Amino acid sequence: METPAPEHRRPEGASDETVEALGKLSEALEVVENARGYLYAFHRLTGMGDLALGDAVDLLRQAGHPEIADRIDQELVGRNVIEGRWTFQIVEDYDDGYYALFKQLEAGAREELVGGRRHLFEAEMKESRRTHGARHHEAAPSREPER
Repeated sequence: METPAPEHRRPEGASDETVEALGKLSEALEVVENARGYLYAFHRLTGMGDLALGDAVDLLRQAGHPEIADRIDQELVGRNVIEGRWTFQIVEDYDDGYYALFKQLEAGAREELVGGRRHLFEAEMKESRRTHGARHHEAAPSREPER
């Protein structure tokens, strides 16, 4: 296909500056999505660390070190990572607050300015960089599977 799909074409009246600004907004959201992935990794790794810590406490007891095991068990196993919070609570606060608002505002800006179209900046970059007419440089996927 030699023309981009309609959802990747700039609507009439959208300026270069608007498309560039929405591209930067999309880029910012992608960075936040990446940060969110790290937050979930932090959540999972911290939980895995706490479970391994529990195993270490059991092994310390079995090895005849009950005082050390008790101290670690009482002071560290299951401890809040931030005052009053385990990592799942941090993830929930992030998701329900900052992240949700970011996604809402980004989508609202796209809806208001370009009818909700996504990745217009990237779609236009693709058009300027691809080799028109060459295989594997098509503007959009064909309806037939590649053989």
